[in-house]
Amino acid sequence: MQYIYENFTFPPDQSFTVRSDILEIKKYATLRSHVNFEIALLENCSGKRFIGDHIEDFSGTELVLLGSYLPHCWQYYTTVDPMLTPQATVIHFFPDFLGQQLLEKPEARQINELFERAAKGVSFSGQTIQSAKLIMQQMLFSSGMARVALMLSLLDTLANAENAKVLSSPYYNAVSTSGEAQKINKVFDYIFQNFREEISLKAVADILPMSTAGFCRYFKARTNRTLIDFVKEVRIGHAAKLLLEKKHNVTEACYMSGYNNLSNFNKHFKEVKGLSPRDFMRQYDAPANP
Repeated sequence: MQYIYENFTFPPDQSFTVRSDILEIKKYATLRSHVNFEIALLENCSGKRFIGDHIEDFSGTELVLLGSYLPHCWQYYTTVDPMLTPQATVIHFFPDFLGQQLLEKPEARQINELFERAAKGVSFSGQTIQSAKLIMQQMLFSSGMARVALMLSLLDTLANAENAKVLSSPYYNAVSTSGEAQKINKVFDYIFQNFREEISLKAVADILPMSTAGFCRYFKARTNRTLIDFVKEVRIGHAAKLLLEKKHNVTEACYMSGYNNLSNFNKHFKEVKGLSPRDFMRQYDAPANP
């Protein structure tokens, strides 16, 4: 699958863009990334979603928020209703489109948290899609401050959604640097910098510092996973990235991701991704049957 970087420019009288396009039903697509954030509403189609190292089938109406530089694409296999036109409504924006000062206000806390989760993609379902769709349709025919107010309403709707699902693995995650998160961020930074090497529990616990038993409880409470599982997800996330770039084969990706045993690598890859490394690559090279 081809990978390209897109660069969007905004009209001089607009701080963000919103457009509606008719979707072309095609089975092959291109991974794209861009510095802008993106909100995509896709209607009346089914296929496969690729976001970061996440792959999943979708059908019907799809609403996704993407952060900066996050690779993404959708492969469209069929329309859900042949009598209706498949279409996409897409918004491109920067988080500080109204200025950094707005994001520093206490009322913007939930929106800031939403932007942090966007680093690895967020999908929405249920009533959130219906509410967001109505707002986005109004935005297409609005201008000036009325359009800005609708954008803020849309972001507030997404930030307060109870049915949001983060998509990509921790390898793509942007970690908050505020408050208690600074402590866990030190651990994440150490793991991201050293996951290619052997990582001992004691060495990681010493970063905070804590006893190994205390650290295990602390880490599990804040990440809902053990250190071993987290390191495994980071390594496999990195391996998946290498495979998608098509610059390395499975064996090379194995040893460049902290593994010294191909059998163990294949086992962990299937545990994390649900399929073998080669099957994972085939998902990108050739779409499954609709």
